[in-house]
Amino acid sequence: MNFASDNVYGIHPRILAAIEAANKGTSASYGYDDYSKRAEEKLSQLFEKEVRAFLVTSGTAANGLALSALAPSYGAVLTHAEAHAAVDECNSPEMFTGGAKIIGLHGVEGKITPAVVEKTLKGFIRSEHDPKPAALSITNSTELGRVYTPSEIKALSAVAKSRKMKFHTDGARFANAVASLGVKPAEITWKAGIDVMSFGGTKNGGMLLEAVIFFDTALAEDFLYRRMRGGQLVSKSRYLGAQMLAYLEGDLWLENARQANGLAKRLVEGLKASNRIRMPLPSDANEIFAVMPKKLHDKLQAAGVHYHDWMPDTLGPKGIAENEIFVRFVLSYATPPEEVERFIGLVKDLVSA
Repeated sequence: MNFASDNVYGIHPRILAAIEAANKGTSASYGYDDYSKRAEEKLSQLFEKEVRAFLVTSGTAANGLALSALAPSYGAVLTHAEAHAAVDECNSPEMFTGGAKIIGLHGVEGKITPAVVEKTLKGFIRSEHDPKPAALSITNSTELGRVYTPSEIKALSAVAKSRKMKFHTDGARFANAVASLGVKPAEITWKAGIDVMSFGGTKNGGMLLEAVIFFDTALAEDFLYRRMRGGQLVSKSRYLGAQMLAYLEGDLWLENARQANGLAKRLVEGLKASNRIRMPLPSDANEIFAVMPKKLHDKLQAAGVHYHDWMPDTLGPKGIAENEIFVRFVLSYATPPEEVERFIGLVKDLVSA
């Protein structure tokens, strides 16, 4: 029973088949292959807008390269304090931007608010002694499993645009956000004010499946050079393009996300039925956060269940007791439903015992 991450599961069979099919014959290299060109066209159709899309191999590279097109070396990028760009990507964004300062803002449930952004920007009073506010970055769905709604994104965009800042979305689990909200992708991206996004697929059935998508295509100028310099221009690029085409074909990306979200909802129901586990955060997508007794945690670990303990400070004033532990479960499109039921049954048995 593995709920450690959606990264622990393999490639979706349809995507794997697409890679195998693309392996036949010869193809142009370095992004000039037909697969990559068609993938960009399909992404334009998906977002109902002509976009520039650049395929890369990791979410870390996607975020760093995207932000490098938005923030100069003397700039500042505002994001949530627990966003990947702030804490999970070493100092990759700083490297790709040439030294821009990543400023982490506090916000409940992984979200930042217009009020927090405005308050932070009011602190930039030292002219050139401060870094120049250049970009705002949000994660959707967030690191705590919540999603930003179109109205929330628009409100943040209004603040950013009032200071002539660019707006970026880390969409490592973008599919899960779209599936949760039941909206079209455009509604929580460019129509809400997003300029650039990191469009993720690796966590949702891909092998190496990430893209930097520019809704403001003027910002894509010279991005070919940025991708090359960043070591993300893959010579056999057809394999990235083939993955993206298969991912989008027949809305596989949404099908997978709905499956993962649905399994998460079922697990939440099962855990709530226990009088020993509490859910301090709502679960909008495929991540679940729970507080349980350490003794129960130890027994689950001994039984071979895989999940991660999480930073208790995340809960803020809600906190946890000394004999409790804060944990995270992540569901994948490939998580066997029977393992979810088996885990729910195991928790019930252990609590009863």
